[in-house]
Amino acid sequence: MNQKKNNTGKGILCLLGLLIVIAVCTFFAAGTLQKSKLVTDENGVTMFQEGGIKLRLDLAGGVSITYKTKIDEPSAEDMSDTQYKLMQRVQNYSSEAEVYQEGTNRINIDIPGVSDANKVLEELGKPGSLLFYDMNQNVVLEGSHVAAAEAATYKDQTTGAMEYTVRLQFTEEGTKKFAEVTTANVGKQIAIVYDGVMYSNPVVNEPITGGQCTISGMESFEEASILASTIRIGSLSLELEELRSNVVGAKLGQEAISTSLKAAAIGIAVVCVFMMAVYRIPGVAATLALAIYTALIVVLLAAFEVTLTLPGIAGIILSIGMAVDANVIIFTRIKEEIGVGKTVKSAIKTGFQKALSAIVDGNITTLIAAAVLFIKGSGTVKGFATTLALGIVLSMFTALFVTKFALNALYEAGFADAKFYGVRKEKPAVNFLAKKPIWFSISGVLLAVGIAAMVMNKGSIGGAFNYGLDFKGGTSTNVTFNEEMSLERISEEVVPVVESITKSADTQTQKVAGTTEVIIKTRTLDVEERQALDAALVENFGVDENKIIAESISGAISNEMKNDAIIATAIATVCMLIYIWVRFKNICFAASAVLALVHDVGIVIACYAIAKWSMGSTAIACLLTIVGYSINATIVIFDRIREHIQMEQKAHGMLVTDLKQVINLSITETFTRSINTSLTTFVMVLLLYIMGVSSIREFALPLMAGILCGTYSSVLLTGAMFYLMSKNQKFEVAKEEEEEWRP
Repeated sequence: MNQKKNNTGKGILCLLGLLIVIAVCTFFAAGTLQKSKLVTDENGVTMFQEGGIKLRLDLAGGVSITYKTKIDEPSAEDMSDTQYKLMQRVQNYSSEAEVYQEGTNRINIDIPGVSDANKVLEELGKPGSLLFYDMNQNVVLEGSHVAAAEAATYKDQTTGAMEYTVRLQFTEEGTKKFAEVTTANVGKQIAIVYDGVMYSNPVVNEPITGGQCTISGMESFEEASILASTIRIGSLSLELEELRSNVVGAKLGQEAISTSLKAAAIGIAVVCVFMMAVYRIPGVAATLALAIYTALIVVLLAAFEVTLTLPGIAGIILSIGMAVDANVIIFTRIKEEIGVGKTVKSAIKTGFQKALSAIVDGNITTLIAAAVLFIKGSGTVKGFATTLALGIVLSMFTALFVTKFALNALYEAGFADAKFYGVRKEKPAVNFLAKKPIWFSISGVLLAVGIAAMVMNKGSIGGAFNYGLDFKGGTSTNVTFNEEMSLERISEEVVPVVESITKSADTQTQKVAGTTEVIIKTRTLDVEERQALDAALVENFGVDENKIIAESISGAISNEMKNDAIIATAIATVCMLIYIWVRFKNICFAASAVLALVHDVGIVIACYAIAKWSMGSTAIACLLTIVGYSINATIVIFDRIREHIQMEQKAHGMLVTDLKQVINLSITETFTRSINTSLTTFVMVLLLYIMGVSSIREFALPLMAGILCGTYSSVLLTGAMFYLMSKNQKFEVAKEEEEEWRP
């Protein structure tokens, strides 16, 4: 009796300790979220609070530009110099601005939190060649010789008038050259020409040998600022051309964060209630583990200085749904062990042991997809991959350690009766394989309809898919109107305004269902045209300028993204094939799993064609996520098949007497797990779709289709394909296993 009291007291103390840990983690998570916002310093420069989560442009607002050098293989020194000079420049806008190299000849610039992103884009300009000409049209100086340029004002002591100037500071080499040039050209003009346009033609009054000079004669400070800006960008070591630019209003980013957090909170609450209702005490343990998981992932995002993106939020919410999967696998095993007569304590121990291989294998395959996304993806796709990978690793930790600790504590605290855990009743195997022709036929019809839709789309929209900006190139402007716009009104009122700016009839518009948002796709617009379009929309329709998002992508980079997408999918598939082959020691497991992946990707692609969903970089993230998710469910079933095959071998020697029965039984035993896991994940993504902004919805809708498709293929197709491949195969077991069971 004393021993029982001691155990109860120990269990209660463990639970109290766990609740304290949850409270501490929640406290730090709340503090991190509080700090994850933009502030402005005394100089008006945008910055982040220390210790918060870094927000990317799609959440913080701002401007992002990708430049490419005009020469294909610039030197490392020139790239480094160009990066440095650009960094010096963009820090004037935000202390959190980033300039980083991508590949061998690209430079990305991210300036978050700026209040007028279009103005920044205009001031930063399009880098080109800056040259100084004498009156004989000889190039006497280049932009690389200029170290700094800034606008200035001073008051003429004689007239009292304000004078506007640009002050130049030359490099060491530039100082020597400028001294020679000005000595030889006293009383003459030196023209400053940028990309073939002359911006200034000052007269040299005297030799300038000190490395500094002043250009006067500007009519306004604004004119002086533009000239200084032109000179600064022209002083880069390399000539650059714009490949891609993105302008996002800060208000929209904050709305995205707010709606996503609400979706996450509601989703977690729904999942927790579901788990406790279905799994009772184990569900309570899962809820406690999920609370720690949610708090820790927020803290770790800040600790590892992960830059959070909009798709990254989607990755976190998706990983919350998937975090339940490991718990469901464990709890199903515990029920089974209790059902065969084991004590609750023994069932808990054995349940975790038997679930381990399926959990590890399933999560590693999803990590493979995340790794490929990170390596081959760009920008926001990398952000999604990072948060998804972090979520998967953390979910494994909480499931295998926190859930186990909580479950043992609850048991010791007095919840030792089997009724608190549920007993899995023996169910007769459902003959899933008997209807395999029907399952294959359904898939075939869906794929055929998808192919037909692709053919029809070529005639109606000019391509097999409704390619987004990422894959097509051009400028996309997302406008949130004050009221819902009908298609007729968009065509009659909005399109003419757009085409008056673009001077082109090739304008595409798309309504975002359930919102007042309209997506306008046009040819690539320059900064002046974007500003003119923003102004026209504000003037004609009274829209909030902060609720206009503009993004431009060149055709070159869009083709590259298409190729990367194909390569990424192929790499992920091959890696998973190899991993499953090695782990299951049977090519039939790996081949049928990969065929199911191809099927799932094909069905979702068919949905893209049939529904005309926008096909862009988020589609790649979606497809690879589906690949990882689908194979996770498949591995759980395959793990059970492998277990039953080994049991058959132990009972009947090297022969498997009825492979069909083994497969049907394995699918039947894991069916509830497959449905429950899909349901929890689907609910999280559904809430994301209902409450999220348009870019999140663009990701969530096909992902929901992928979850349904992945569940369908895992339950109904993979087992059938494995049977067809291996029905005549002689299964072998490892020698040590054979010796273990032979009499």
